[in-house]
Amino acid sequence: MDGIGVLTTCPMFNYLEVELKKHFKFFKLWRYPSMAEFLGENVDSVQAVVGNTKIGADTVLIGSLPRLRIVASYSMGLDKIDMRKCEEREIRVTNSPDTLTDDVANKTYDWAYFGGD
Repeated sequence: MDGIGVLTTCPMFNYLEVELKKHFKFFKLWRYPSMAEFLGENVDSVQAVVGNTKIGADTVLIGSLPRLRIVASYSMGLDKIDMRKCEEREIRVTNSPDTLTDDVANKTYDWAYFGGD
């Protein structure tokens, strides 16, 4: 299958996988015995990496993907992404900021309402 490859570094919600599979060549890094094996088979197709706050995109992964154009985190944090390396290579980085803001505010309010500290 030709096309843009999207590499996920960790399991994600099923509906996200379904949507990505509709439009891209979809890879699950953890299904490969080693990074070297994955890269040997797919290095030229991967243009996007999707991760989260546990497993993102480090210097080694970014440096191993010559066609990489975007790194996305489907969580709020960016601490597992080598931002400097992305900036050097002009790779876009995105995440999901403010995803939990309303829920956290509601929980704080509810806790105070029920007499919590």
